[in-house]
Amino acid sequence: MSAAGFYDDIASLYHLIYADWEASIARQAEALDGLIREALGEGARAVRDISCGIGTQALGLAARGHRVTASDLSPGAVARARCEAAARGLEIAFSVADMRRCDREGAGPFDVVLSADNSVPHLLSEADIAEAFAAMSRCLGPGGLVLVSARDYDAEDRTTPQLRPYGVRQLPDGRCTVFQVWDWRGDCYDVSMYFVLERGGEPRTVAGRARYFAVGLGRLAALLERAGFREVRRVDGRFFQPVLLGRR
Repeated sequence: MSAAGFYDDIASLYHLIYADWEASIARQAEALDGLIREALGEGARAVRDISCGIGTQALGLAARGHRVTASDLSPGAVARARCEAAARGLEIAFSVADMRRCDREGAGPFDVVLSADNSVPHLLSEADIAEAFAAMSRCLGPGGLVLVSARDYDAEDRTTPQLRPYGVRQLPDGRCTVFQVWDWRGDCYDVSMYFVLERGGEPRTVAGRARYFAVGLGRLAALLERAGFREVRRVDGRFFQPVLLGRR
């Protein structure tokens, strides 16, 4: 049930969680670029994406002119992101790395360090999160910006089990139904993600499973402050998840 194995298993299909992945790339980049420019001023920045997955945020920020260095724990996801960047003519330095050791990859210091789309809760203890936040701080130059987006777990329904449908996606040669099942276990929960592919013959299911730590945003903010970040604040309504921002 490792996070790396989870994303390796579904990397080729992960874009199907979005109704329109290309539109989501552009929309998320616009939101993140706006937050970066408001905090640091106009101009392209050196951005370190420490949980890039298949590239949803890294691709969009690079397309907007930022100098992006990206890594992820999943070799499969990084391989997919690298292919997507090449297809778009984008220069992004990719590597496979654990976010707790993100400061060992890439030529810093960076202006921005980013972990989007609820990646930090893959770390299953406050000690692990604190280790990652300390590494993120070491990636940045003085005054650098950290951005972390995560689910608001204080507002989540913890009924178990839960079915979370994403929808039916039309493919050139068929369709794919995408859904998750959540099983809560105290302050953690297991996510089983299913892609049911129908391409002429019998349906085929691709699935992966991972565990998350349902850590609250207030606690994440406190851990950022403990790691030495200042002016830590929560921003709602700009990105598809709440974003925590802070300055080194």
